[in-house]
Amino acid sequence: MAKKKVSKADFKKALEQGRPPNIRRLFPNSRALIVSGKVVDRAMIAKGRAIAMAANGRNQFVIRGVLQAAQRANTPVIIEIAKSEGGAKAYCAVNYWNMAMLVDTICNELGITIPVAIHADHYGIKNARDLAAAKIEIPTFFEAGMTSIAIDASHLPDDQNLLANISINPYIPKWAGLETEVGEIKGDEGLSTVEEALFLIRGLNAHDIFPDWIALNNGTTHGIEEKDSGIQVQLTEGIHTALEKYKISGAQHGTSGNSSERLRQILAKTHTTKANVATALQMISWGVQVNDYGNAILDAEGNFNKVKEEGISEELWTEMVAYAQSKNWKKGDYKNLNLPFENKLLAQPKEIRDRIVKQVEAFAYKMMTEVFNSKDTAPLAIEAILKTGSYDLGPKVGRIENPDDWTEDKISEKASSLGGSKGPAGKFDD
Repeated sequence: MAKKKVSKADFKKALEQGRPPNIRRLFPNSRALIVSGKVVDRAMIAKGRAIAMAANGRNQFVIRGVLQAAQRANTPVIIEIAKSEGGAKAYCAVNYWNMAMLVDTICNELGITIPVAIHADHYGIKNARDLAAAKIEIPTFFEAGMTSIAIDASHLPDDQNLLANISINPYIPKWAGLETEVGEIKGDEGLSTVEEALFLIRGLNAHDIFPDWIALNNGTTHGIEEKDSGIQVQLTEGIHTALEKYKISGAQHGTSGNSSERLRQILAKTHTTKANVATALQMISWGVQVNDYGNAILDAEGNFNKVKEEGISEELWTEMVAYAQSKNWKKGDYKNLNLPFENKLLAQPKEIRDRIVKQVEAFAYKMMTEVFNSKDTAPLAIEAILKTGSYDLGPKVGRIENPDDWTEDKISEKASSLGGSKGPAGKFDD
């Protein structure tokens, strides 16, 4: 384990060497250590059995609270937003194009010195039209400060998922963190298999594409968890073991609805280094009561339990609930309140804004230190930058597979023998 504190000289050197070109161009005078997602992954690997929080910054309070928690815990962190949350049809004011600017500003304001990656989560590709649009859109948010991305073509058949990942890769900077996905996140149906995961990663490897993370459908769902099926640890362990020679880490989606104990099992038994936390942080910022699972606690009538004098004001919460009811929204639809109410949230008195941030910080800090075991990993991230002398840490593995075995025709042929159930059709976006 590296030293727990970073010297001023090493931090200065990390700022000079570790910030990618887009970040240096956008924020030339910044003291915020915004880095590639690769840096965060390597720090978790260096400690061993450690997971970085990837917090979906649906509002500015979440971003502030998580950054303060990471600073206290001395851990690198990932601030992310998904395509559904912050893409062209966003339901949040924080988006792919302004998130880096917000993070950089807040880091400088608060004196945040831990490494932070900016991640475009769940960039969904569901058809040829999406793929064509992605080749235009993805460069625009790297231009806006993105440093990591998750390509999610898991909605497609296995061969099309692989081919979409290959097709889009030239539009992603080589230095950026890269996540891929097999199996659409939809609970305990259409679970990912070892064969599907190997097919995707072997095919990418043959094309000199070396993702940092793979996300699976290992039993979780996005948003509010309706039932306690949760992460299937044994399934995850089996897939990660099968992929070991490709040196790919796991990205755990849908942590809300999973107990701390189950998350600790994922930590102990798998190669997971990234865990997404979204709905829980949103609910806490609003003052809605959550349990150990990070899942909202409902009252006897099935309504959210807003805790008095926590989160937003009671008056604003009443207005938000009335708005949701006027739209006939179910509890899973409340995420759509983010965009229409962002300015009203920011217009609350300072004491309310401060308590929101403190509550987010407390929850995130507990997860980082008591569940994810990432405390004091920031020096390991900085060590990785200084050892490489660059913002680009390179891949964790080289090419193993023979490209001649992974032509488009052979990809389609191999995929036809995979079989397996993809589960029910439907909309399973975050």
